[in-house]
Amino acid sequence: MALFEVKPYDRQFYAENLRDFLPPQIIDIHTHVWLDSFHNPEGGGRGDRVVLWPSLVAKDNSAEDLIETYRLMFPDKKVTPTVFGNPQPHDDLRLANRYVAESAGKYGFYPFYFSHPSEPAEPFEQSVLAGKFLGVKSYLNLAPDYIPQGEIRIYDFFPPHQLEVINRHGWLMMLHIPRDGRLRDRVNLAQMVEIEEKYPNIKLIIAHVGRAYAEEDVGDAFEVLSGCKKMLFDITANANAQVFEQLLRAVGPDRVLFGSDMPILRLRARRIVENGKYVNLVPPGLYGDVSTDSHMREVSPAEAEKITFFMYEEIYAFKKAAEAAGLTPAEVEKVFYGNAKRLLDAVKHETYGE
Repeated sequence: MALFEVKPYDRQFYAENLRDFLPPQIIDIHTHVWLDSFHNPEGGGRGDRVVLWPSLVAKDNSAEDLIETYRLMFPDKKVTPTVFGNPQPHDDLRLANRYVAESAGKYGFYPFYFSHPSEPAEPFEQSVLAGKFLGVKSYLNLAPDYIPQGEIRIYDFFPPHQLEVINRHGWLMMLHIPRDGRLRDRVNLAQMVEIEEKYPNIKLIIAHVGRAYAEEDVGDAFEVLSGCKKMLFDITANANAQVFEQLLRAVGPDRVLFGSDMPILRLRARRIVENGKYVNLVPPGLYGDVSTDSHMREVSPAEAEKITFFMYEEIYAFKKAAEAAGLTPAEVEKVFYGNAKRLLDAVKHETYGE
């Protein structure tokens, strides 16, 4: 049985809109691999720190499932992922990181270490080196429980003593920024600028274009960040062509990376924005009862026939932005492959002599 169904409309959408736009090789800079057995059933952490709809897409994502996903979605492309875990606050991160390292060694993935803010500098450094990880990922739900969700800062889950280690080695850092203001938030922006200035060797990637899923989330962020010349952005799990166009015009294609956030981009959805908030339009019944989730809305069966994978919607939105910004095919290739390859190869050479 197939991992998921690829419908005739999906094949048509890919053939007409994406196949010729995409380069033959792709690096997906942002994916999660884990097994459901890694989760600690005794504790899931603060529920107000995460959105709930991604859990409806897949209970886990093995390395083999990720490979199969690419085979089904991109039958004529070679896709290589950067992978990290998907731990909850009370999970054993050692299990997650060991699985990532083993999967990377077995299948040629690029591994990132999932860090916890409580890790002291020396064990943190040793763990990254022992697993031959190329970068570090963390998440806001690992910040101390006493901090209200809206008050979490970057340094609460990426503490300075770990940033110093990342900077010393020149590793990649995948940053999912916190706070309700998203990319336009003044605290986020101040700390993003500070990280670039204080830790200049960190190869900093701002995930999801700073969670700017609506134009209202951008504000004057790109003006504030105009002095930053190295900060990178991935387009992961974002499908806003206007935001992508602003990004391309602000930083250029050399600092933009393709990412998916797999497995959640297996979601069948078309994303819209209403009153500054994103809504995923999904087929009826496919994801159970979504009536309590403000980010999910079912459509009619007839409309659902024209809904494809969120993965395709993201890339199609970027295609529209690339055309509006005048990107050449060579620049598109950089976003989907060349930029990530350069960064990852640099860390492999500088840290591990490969």
